[in-house]
Amino acid sequence: MAVAVQYAHGGCMSLYTKLAAGCLFPLHERLKGHTSVAVMRAMERSQWLPAAELEQLQIRRLREFLVRIGRDVPYYRELFAERAFDPSQVSSISDLQRLPLTGKADIRGNMERLKADNAGGLEKFSTGGSSGEPLIFYRGKERVSHDVAAKWRATRWWGVDIGDPEIVVWGSPIELGSQDRVRLVRDKILRTELLSAFEMSNANLLQFTQRIRKLKPRMLFGYPSSLALMAKYATSNGYALDKLGIKVIFVTSERLYPYQREAIETAFGAPVANGYGGRDAGFIAHECPDGALHITAEDIVVEIVSEDGKVMPLGQKGEIVITHLSTGDFPFVRYRTGDVGSLSQQTCSCGRGLPVLAEIEGRSTDFVRAADGTVLHGLALIYVLREIPEVEEFKIVQESLTRITLQLVTSSRETAQLERTVTEQFRRRLGDSLVINFVYVSKIEREASGKFRYVVSQLAN
Repeated sequence: MAVAVQYAHGGCMSLYTKLAAGCLFPLHERLKGHTSVAVMRAMERSQWLPAAELEQLQIRRLREFLVRIGRDVPYYRELFAERAFDPSQVSSISDLQRLPLTGKADIRGNMERLKADNAGGLEKFSTGGSSGEPLIFYRGKERVSHDVAAKWRATRWWGVDIGDPEIVVWGSPIELGSQDRVRLVRDKILRTELLSAFEMSNANLLQFTQRIRKLKPRMLFGYPSSLALMAKYATSNGYALDKLGIKVIFVTSERLYPYQREAIETAFGAPVANGYGGRDAGFIAHECPDGALHITAEDIVVEIVSEDGKVMPLGQKGEIVITHLSTGDFPFVRYRTGDVGSLSQQTCSCGRGLPVLAEIEGRSTDFVRAADGTVLHGLALIYVLREIPEVEEFKIVQESLTRITLQLVTSSRETAQLERTVTEQFRRRLGDSLVINFVYVSKIEREASGKFRYVVSQLAN
């Protein structure tokens, strides 16, 4: 029988979890050449530094990072020389503004020149490509170690740890294609089970629900859309999931909508912890139990920029741009994420000095434009459809300022009133010239990555 021991931050940890988090996983990371354990321990100390001290730590790391890539990376050696930029003189985050923003096209066009001369053991990686063409890039062991450590630290904020039973609802071909024998054994040892977000039919939702009830995981991890769909299925069919001992539900990779948070928390009887990041940008921020999205400031510099590339003041919205300070082997400097958000002026009541993202509104392609050019968040249309009882699933694709294709799964064949209501409400928001192409389907397909996008804009940014 497992012997319970206390977490330093409250709650209890089983003896097996203590073994997994304290011995088995660190051994796994050491064998892979990762320094995740040491990095995580350092992060657990630095998170409690006052904000001013954390900023100084970040500036020091930024300066060291820029000196390193200016010496070792051909692309940045040339760029710094051209701009007469001396990285050793960097004394503030604002000094980054002397360097250009980096887009996906810049990385694609300079793949070899972005590799450090002394880089070893680089692994080719790619994004899911949900916003267009996938980005192929390289990751070194240092970056992987820091990303693992950042996620691990945030997991522990919620009183759970590596080795606690976990169910992951995911759909990336990278994960689903790597279930070889070693990976299966590792997941079994660490008590992690993967359910495919690609397969969200009613039959599979029943199977997933039964699996969760049997395993009684302490944490869930997955896409908000997949977990919300599972929550809706369980609630509609009377399957109780709220007394299984689940402590937290981690969500990431898609925008978390308020109605999804409510549905998930109600069905599973546990809080949702939102995470923000990506394969390319790294582990940027995670929500703490007090509700703030804390930036991984030891590794990530976040800037908010306007459409013309100017850095915005705290509290103002713009594109999220990151510099990842542990990517010396293949740098991400002032990298444009394509996401829209803002930085908070407030500190969090949890006591951590880590800066806070005020909000993340989603990708620039999650917004629609009215005929007069006004930019609206997709929520302006999403909530219209959510108020119509017979609409079960939907996807909105804006093809031009005056044309939208709307895919619908409905519970009724009588659609005339539905179409009148949707057309009237959409035109109020986007203009009287709007034409809607209604397409009725039995299932809305997910992106190639397994993610789900409610709104897709095909307009040029």
